[in-house]
Amino acid sequence: MRPLVVTPGCPRGIGAEVTAGAMSRLDIGDVLVVGDVAALRAAGLAERPGLQLLSPPSSSEPVEIAAIRWATEACLTGEARALCTGPIHKARAAAGGFAFSGHTDFLAHLCGTPSPVMAFVGGEVRVALVTVHLPLRDVPARITEAAVLHTLRVVDHALRTQLHLAAPRLAVCGLNPHAGEGGLLGDEELRAITPAILRAQAEGIGAYGPVSAEEAFMHPEAADLIVAMYHDQGLAPLKRVDFGRTVNWTMGLPIVRTSVDHGTADALVGTGRARCDSMEAALRLADRLSRPTLSPP
Repeated sequence: MRPLVVTPGCPRGIGAEVTAGAMSRLDIGDVLVVGDVAALRAAGLAERPGLQLLSPPSSSEPVEIAAIRWATEACLTGEARALCTGPIHKARAAAGGFAFSGHTDFLAHLCGTPSPVMAFVGGEVRVALVTVHLPLRDVPARITEAAVLHTLRVVDHALRTQLHLAAPRLAVCGLNPHAGEGGLLGDEELRAITPAILRAQAEGIGAYGPVSAEEAFMHPEAADLIVAMYHDQGLAPLKRVDFGRTVNWTMGLPIVRTSVDHGTADALVGTGRARCDSMEAALRLADRLSRPTLSPP
């Protein structure tokens, strides 16, 4: 089987440590770790059968960015079956000439895919976001019928093609408390969210709602994925349930990509307190999504 490729992220963060820790627990076939090989070895990661360390081609980019570029190309050309990424430090990457706001924008650029969808998996709870890193005051204007419908289409396709669900059920949250109370608490549900759901249903997508976010997260088992309208609506309850093991799953790319749910945590480097649970979960999900057949979810 083709290798799963891992980019541990910033060499000055905990990426190398959590990658080494996760790899010590896993047996998922061939894995290629691309990054600062000296940092990886210092963190205790050593080559062995099924595990190879590789430095990305020399370039003017920070090593973690060059690694992502190389690994993405390997996935696009079919040399690798999936990409799992560790954390990068956005400010340090920008100082080194990185022109993107983060992994997702960079991957969208490399893959030539506009508007991927950021989703997260925590245990058996899955969440996708219509809007991501916006000031809260700017969110209502971005909740349009087109934006919600795009999210529903991307999510439905990813669940069918990567997770192999035959008929995904999507619980679509309202933006406002109690999903707007029929227009009493805002009109986004009436003018944007409900029309998007109806169009999605006409296309055979199993979306329903809008439902209040509190209802959706009280009964997550009712859906295969919850579609949240903004960042904290979806991630605050998810991380409360499963923080430290949550996985970022980028939907809408032509490749499988998962990532950890945490940053570089510079203060934890070398302390022995960095937990590898999220990296382990991200590797397991990347492995699962990129295998030819899946066991029932």
